[in-house]
Amino acid sequence: MSEDLNNVGEELDNIIVLNDEEGNEVKFEFLDLIELDGEEYVVLLPTEEEEDSDEVVILKVEDTEDEETESYVSVESEETLNKVFEIFKEKFKDEFNFVDDED
Repeated sequence: MSEDLNNVGEELDNIIVLNDEEGNEVKFEFLDLIELDGEEYVVLLPTEEEEDSDEVVILKVEDTEDEETESYVSVESEETLNKVFEIFKEKFKDEFNFVDDED
């Protein structure tokens, strides 16, 4: 997912509704907030049935001019994504059954 997503401020029971670059609402379950190298990243699970629900989405948290709103943007660095996901897997190794996808 290469498009930037912006939080529209709606959060219900760990469900975050984001707008994609085309203005479509996309719902995610918030799983965790990970800090790495002074930056914060959210780990989200798509809730839409048509999405590949066994994969998480990792987005970088960026502040906006409005102190009550955050913006979530795509992470371009594969290395950063892997580091964040490894931290997430270690924290939740007892709660989730992780499957390594080594094709």
